[in-house]
Amino acid sequence: MVSDMDKYLFDLRGYLLLKGALSQQEVGALNAGLDTVPPLESGAWWGYVQREPTEDSRGIALQQVYELGPPFEELIDHSAWIDKVKYFVGGDKTFDYHHGPLFIDENFASIRTSGGAIGMHSGGHIGVKRTQFRFHNGRFACGQVNVLMALTDIGPGDGATMVVPGSHKANFEHPQFEKHRIQDGASMDQVAEAIEVHMAAGDVLLFVDAISHGSARRVNPGQRRIVVYRYGPSWGNFRWGYQPSKELLARLTPARRQIVQPLQLRKRQPNLKSGIPDPA
Repeated sequence: MVSDMDKYLFDLRGYLLLKGALSQQEVGALNAGLDTVPPLESGAWWGYVQREPTEDSRGIALQQVYELGPPFEELIDHSAWIDKVKYFVGGDKTFDYHHGPLFIDENFASIRTSGGAIGMHSGGHIGVKRTQFRFHNGRFACGQVNVLMALTDIGPGDGATMVVPGSHKANFEHPQFEKHRIQDGASMDQVAEAIEVHMAAGDVLLFVDAISHGSARRVNPGQRRIVVYRYGPSWGNFRWGYQPSKELLARLTPARRQIVQPLQLRKRQPNLKSGIPDPA
């Protein structure tokens, strides 16, 4: 459940660190699932999973990983974070709750090796509705809450995720934003007031996307592996236009299907013979 300390820290810092949210068995199953994906060229597909066409400096990003089987499906409504996500996205007792409070608009794995990094992006000063931080009338109503899961230990030199605590409420652009902003080869290593979030495999970083974030540059050998599920309100749509497969929807539990596809197109068109709208 959501504790008073969770509410305070999320409001204050823009993030929570959930230690040991995933068991080592779960981490092992997720890593094994990623290992089944063969090497892919940028933009290529393997089944319903695509390697995102991004800059080489960001490493490999595999989109639609909830298509990789049960270990990834279980993340959709994982008990370690789902109540917190629902609380911070909001929706309870609002118009959109009829369709369920949540929608996953993006889910991907990131595999990064030595030299990889990602520059600073987002921040309260930008004011993007899709990723906004909002608290009003005693309720959170955040546009996007990210659940970043560490599948490897991520410590000094490993290219840790970096955040500027409190920047989800910033009214001014960070003075170093342009110098370190997201672009090919950029990182957040020298950004003032930014901190590295070190994580053990199985830890989860839950944060509002409005916070200024990115990563340090990985200098150690080996791989940094994470999985990210982005949650928003049920009326959202897919950022990159992906759609869940019929096979995935068929095997999901009703609760998970509600999050993956909260809204379905309904037949709303006039009856051309009578001029009376078809109620179906």
